[in-house]
Amino acid sequence: MSDTNIELISTISENNQLELALREIEIPEPGENDVIIRIEAAPINPSDLGVMFSMADMTTAKQSGSAERPVITADVPAKFMGAVKKRIGKAIPVGNEGAGTVIAAGSSAAAQALMGKTVAFIGGGSYRKYLRANVQSCLELEAGTTAVEGASSFVNPLTSLAMVETMRAEGHKAIVHAAAASNLGQMLNRICIADGIDLVNIVRKPEQEALLREQGAKYVVNSSSDSFMADLTQALIETGATIAFDPIGGGKLASDILTCMEAAVSRDITEYSVYGSTVFKQVYIYGGLDRGPITLNRAFGFAWGVNGFLLFNALGKLGNDTAAAMRKRVAAEIKTTFASSYTHEVSLAGALKLDSMAVYGKQATGEKFLIKPQS
Repeated sequence: MSDTNIELISTISENNQLELALREIEIPEPGENDVIIRIEAAPINPSDLGVMFSMADMTTAKQSGSAERPVITADVPAKFMGAVKKRIGKAIPVGNEGAGTVIAAGSSAAAQALMGKTVAFIGGGSYRKYLRANVQSCLELEAGTTAVEGASSFVNPLTSLAMVETMRAEGHKAIVHAAAASNLGQMLNRICIADGIDLVNIVRKPEQEALLREQGAKYVVNSSSDSFMADLTQALIETGATIAFDPIGGGKLASDILTCMEAAVSRDITEYSVYGSTVFKQVYIYGGLDRGPITLNRAFGFAWGVNGFLLFNALGKLGNDTAAAMRKRVAAEIKTTFASSYTHEVSLAGALKLDSMAVYGKQATGEKFLIKPQS
């Protein structure tokens, strides 16, 4: 093959500096159970930015290099260097998922069955032109599905499905979701409507509320409203939701959700208890849009939990059969329930431009980037 392979890497040096750059690497050969994918589309998700930017202060970012090989550098505050010491000096490939065409396959039947197929994949290093992937990390897309349509087949679809399956496994009956106008939030809304599950959507702008209501959401509350706590409590009374998923992380939203859950479940309790209700209330943190401390104002008794939520850990708890069923559903509904839309398409070099980074780095609703490595 005469083409060259290029990947986007993120490196933190000992002198407190992040460097983002493109480097040439060899096109790999497949092992027995591997395939080689010509990557045609890879999304930029918030989880990718954690690897890409790490703890750097991106307001200090500078661009150098050439148009074809841009280089971005930014300062990493000294107070964060201890947290990233294990990655100092290591060039880390960026990108969690993507899709493309299988151009070579190993000798196993499973690998050979994917030859020439359009597949989605997960496993890291997707911001490159060619990738070696184990067949277990691939999802064969149905005939007629393009790489762009299938590029976001794992992170958002499986995370949203894992939320629903976690709700069921832990004995809850409805869900609360924050930052609910995101691509993932809209996907979760579609799942819950299809599956007959009540979903309480928390947003912070009127236009986000309107967007979700247009998409059929019944319960939408605005955290910027003066009546937020009362509105949330009423929605919890009507739905009985006692599990929440919060991508914001920092601040007091988790505390507010638990407080409203306690108010909803204890509204008919006549006897006072210093320990609060016995109904267990759970908030899972699955992102870090706010990197500040999580503040808990303890007004919700003792039957509660605040935990981290990571897709791969959740899949491990749910089991192989459930995970396989989830993947099958994603492939079947990738153009409907699990459809993703993108506002910007960029090349690998285009992803390392300061003006692009200023947009996707904000992680704003309605601004989603797709990298097309072959461009």
